[in-house]
Amino acid sequence: MMSNEIDKRISDSFQMPLLGLETEKVINVASVPQRSPFRYPGGKTWLVPYIRQWLSGYYKRPSEFIEPFAGGAIIGLTVAFDGLADHVTLVELDDSVAAVWKTILEGDYQALADRILEFDLTPENIDAVFAAKGSSTDEKAFQTILKNRINRGGILAPGAGRVKNGENGKGIRSRWYPETLYKRIMSIGKIRDRIAIIEGNGLEILESNATKPDAVFFIDPPYTAAGKKAGTRLYKFFDLDHQRLFSISEKLRGNFLMTYDDTQEVKDLANKHGFKTALVPMKNTHHNQLFELLISQDLGWLDRNS
Repeated sequence: MMSNEIDKRISDSFQMPLLGLETEKVINVASVPQRSPFRYPGGKTWLVPYIRQWLSGYYKRPSEFIEPFAGGAIIGLTVAFDGLADHVTLVELDDSVAAVWKTILEGDYQALADRILEFDLTPENIDAVFAAKGSSTDEKAFQTILKNRINRGGILAPGAGRVKNGENGKGIRSRWYPETLYKRIMSIGKIRDRIAIIEGNGLEILESNATKPDAVFFIDPPYTAAGKKAGTRLYKFFDLDHQRLFSISEKLRGNFLMTYDDTQEVKDLANKHGFKTALVPMKNTHHNQLFELLISQDLGWLDRNS
């Protein structure tokens, strides 16, 4: 058992701020390495510099970084590639998305990358892939990546339509970059000993790890709070008990960073549980500037005047 003194020292070390990021400026996502094989609604590439600032300020590197709503997992991947934690755990409830991560992190990622590189993207071949009866994890992984790349906005939820005109009239080929996908999958595969995937309920994983003082959590739930129901059309599993999420987060011994839409309901929840909030600018897929709400026990590392 760890003594109370050592336990407190570790806990305190996970609260140290690192100042310097200008939170009034929109992050240029082109300056951030693109790690994920997914195009993902609500992707967090713009948040990467904030995550680096947050985690780089710790005296002691976190032993575990847990992302309970992984999705495209750009944050977890960044932490793994940058060595910002000893180990990363991704949690994903959607079996299709989980199949991709299981194949890359536990299966034959080389075969998946090769298949993407060699695939002739035609309507006939696409239909043949989706008509396949096989239910193996590898097959499901390929189908998911294919669907993610040819559906409008990368949406995987039931009812999503395929890209029609696409960029420069390229249609379904607009977002099909086989060489890029190959490189990303191969790069992740080479460091997969640093990353684990759990197909399961993110809330349950948070609860089971709540007493760990040297773990940190990045919590990016589906956006279905406060009447904004975008999540109902973007995600297969969009139904989430937000009040339960906040109650669990209050019990976490390790630090966490949560992201939400800027709504009064969410602010009220944060205030009820004694959390700090801050607005940071970002741009959506239509290049409109919006603000995202960051929530945590401590946001001292965000200093607008630094």
